[in-house]
Amino acid sequence: MSQVLDTPPPKPAPADDDLAALAARHGLSVSGARPSLPEYVRQLWARRHFISAFATAKLTSQYSQAKLGQVWQVATPLLNAAVYYFIFGVLLDTKKNVPDYIPFLVTGVFIWTFTQSSIMSGTRAISGNLGLVRALHFPRAALPISFALQQLQQLLFSMCALVVILLCFGVPMAASWVLAVPALVLQFTFNAGVAMIMARLGAKTPDIAQLMPFVLRTWMYISGVMWSIERLTGQHKDLPSWVAPVLKANPPAVYIDLMRYAMIDSFHASQLPPHVWALATGWALLAGVVGFIYFWKAEETYGRG
Repeated sequence: MSQVLDTPPPKPAPADDDLAALAARHGLSVSGARPSLPEYVRQLWARRHFISAFATAKLTSQYSQAKLGQVWQVATPLLNAAVYYFIFGVLLDTKKNVPDYIPFLVTGVFIWTFTQSSIMSGTRAISGNLGLVRALHFPRAALPISFALQQLQQLLFSMCALVVILLCFGVPMAASWVLAVPALVLQFTFNAGVAMIMARLGAKTPDIAQLMPFVLRTWMYISGVMWSIERLTGQHKDLPSWVAPVLKANPPAVYIDLMRYAMIDSFHASQLPPHVWALATGWALLAGVVGFIYFWKAEETYGRG
C-alpha cells in the first residue's frame, strides 16, 4: 500500500507546441513538408538537368522494344494523319475548299498530338511513378513537366517530317516559319500547366486516366484538327453566334491555327481569331501559373496513402 502511495504521478505528455519548439531548436523539420512557392521554384530550377535527362530517357526507351525503334516517333502521327485523311478528307469531303489540305491536316494532327500526349502522360505522372516518388526527394512537379518536355522532343522529330511534307506539296519555305518557335513555347507552357493539373487529379483518383481518352477525343473533334473551323461555321449560318468565337478561342485550336499560319502560306491571317497572340499567351500563362500553384499545394500528399 505504501509503495502505491509513494509512486510519483506520471509526467504530462508534452504539448504539440513544445515538440514543435524543440524540433525547431535542434534544426529539425517535417519530413516531406511543402516548401514555400519561391523555394519550390528554386528547387525545381536546380533539378532542370534531371528534368531534361529524364525526358530524353523516357523518349529513347519509348520504342526500344520495337524493331523500327525511334522511326515510330514520326510514323505514328503520320499514320494517324493518313487515317484522318481517308475518313474526313475523302469520305466526309472536309478537304473541299481547304487549300493545301494535306499540309493543313498533318500540321493539325502533329500539334494536337503534342497537347494530347502531354495531358495523358501528365495524368499518370504521379500515379504511374510511385516507386520513384516514394524513394527519392525532389519537387514532384519535375515529373509532369518532364513528360511535357518529352512530348515536345517527340514533336520536334515530327516537325522534320512536316517540313518534308510541306516541301513535297509545293509549300515554299518562308520567313514566317520562325513564328513556329514562339508558338511552340506557348503551347508547351499550356501543356505543362494542364499536365500538372491532371497529375494532381490523377494522383488522387487514378481512374481519371481511363476517362481522359474519351475527353481528349471529344476535345480533338471540336479543335479543327481535321476541318476548318472558319469554313464550317461560315457554311452553317443557323449556328448560334457564339459558337464560332468559342471554337476559335479553344486553346488547341489557337495553337494549331498559329502553327498553320506560320508554316502554310495559303493559311491567311484572316483565318486566325482576333488578337491571336494575346489569346495564345493568355492561355499559356493561365494554365501554366494556375497548374503550377495547384500542383504545388498538394506537394506533401504525393506518394502517400
